Amino acid sequence: MARDQGDRDGWDARYGTAELIWTAEPNVFVAREAADLPPGRALDLATGEGRNAVWLAGRGWRVTAVDFSVEGLRKARRLAAEHGADIDWILADVRDHRPRPRGYDLVLVAYLHLRAEDLRDVLYRAAEAVAPGGTLLVVGHDLTNLNEGVGGPRDPSVLYTATGVAAALNGLEVVRADRVTRVVVRGEIEHTAFDTLVRAVRPG
Repeated sequence: MARDQGDRDGWDARYGTAELIWTAEPNVFVAREAADLPPGRALDLATGEGRNAVWLAGRGWRVTAVDFSVEGLRKARRLAAEHGADIDWILADVRDHRPRPRGYDLVLVAYLHLRAEDLRDVLYRAAEAVAPGGTLLVVGHDLTNLNEGVGGPRDPSVLYTATGVAAALNGLEVVRADRVTRVVVRGEIEHTAFDTLVRAVRPG
């Protein structure tokens, strides 16, 4: 989920609603990129309301999901229970969390927007957590979305570029680094959002 301020209380307040803020369906790029991966151990960093974690668990992945919002994880647990998904939930700030090196066949970072130095550290540890033969998938609001698209943070310093994300993934082979489009429906009108999508693998 978009974390442009790193404000735990703010996100607890935002998640403190009865209904989901986002859909229960997985992010479209997560679903496309992970659909053909053989299930193994997955790590979902900044899981938010848990939609991607629940989708992965439903496809046979053993999922660990991390978020710093108590309210976000409350809703994520509810969503998991509704889908019969068994997930290891961890209440922690991803800026402090230290995942097990080489411990996961898939590491997901979706719409985590932090200051550049914080994001760089998170991506470094995320890359370190990818097991041999495993995949790291990063998706977030692209810098060009600020002026060309809709939604997302309005602070350009926390937005992504494909080259910037790819440069932080030491030790991995980048197999895709693109600006991609996503349809956003507001009312009855379709709009276009621009995202960064980076997929990398650890040889093995």
